[in-house]
Amino acid sequence: MGKSHSKLSPEQLADLQKNTYFDKRELQQWYKGFLKDCPSGQLDKTEFSRIYKQFFPFGDPGDFADYVFNVFDENKNGTIDFKEFICALSVTSRGRLDEKLKWAFQLYDIDKDGFITYDEMLQIVTSIYKMTGQMVKLPADEDTPEKVRLTHYSACMKLNKIFRNMDRNKDAQLTYDEFVEGSKQDPTIVQALSLYDGLV
Repeated sequence: MGKSHSKLSPEQLADLQKNTYFDKRELQQWYKGFLKDCPSGQLDKTEFSRIYKQFFPFGDPGDFADYVFNVFDENKNGTIDFKEFICALSVTSRGRLDEKLKWAFQLYDIDKDGFITYDEMLQIVTSIYKMTGQMVKLPADEDTPEKVRLTHYSACMKLNKIFRNMDRNKDAQLTYDEFVEGSKQDPTIVQALSLYDGLV
């Protein structure tokens, strides 16, 4: 899927229909938009971050965009092609719970060692706070820097509790199974860990 292809081939369409939750028309529309934004057919990290900046102009989406980019870039070649893009988008927007949890695990497992540490989870949550910046209208009780710090502290304490509850063997890291089991047993965990929903 490169520079000279302005349309998906029948084979590409069939493959993407089999591997995503999008129909033929949707795939063609997404591909047209992808090529408009990325005429080369490849999206690099800088461009990906620039796109995020358009949606979050009052914050700093750089770190979060990097984390998401790393999950989208499935073959780890430093760019996202259309197939990588649309497959990730399919999972995050229309995937089953188990698919979304696998995607979320990949997002939180920043160093890709197969485990999620509290620090990794905190890095993702912090990057979301940085990204949303002034875009989010804070309630009156959170509208000063001191109150924002207190709110962030409260969020960290909640995150700490969630992490402890999920870490069944208390080894200070979550395996994929612990992450999935903990997420499925407690709906508040799914909500708290789904902070990226709508951000990809």
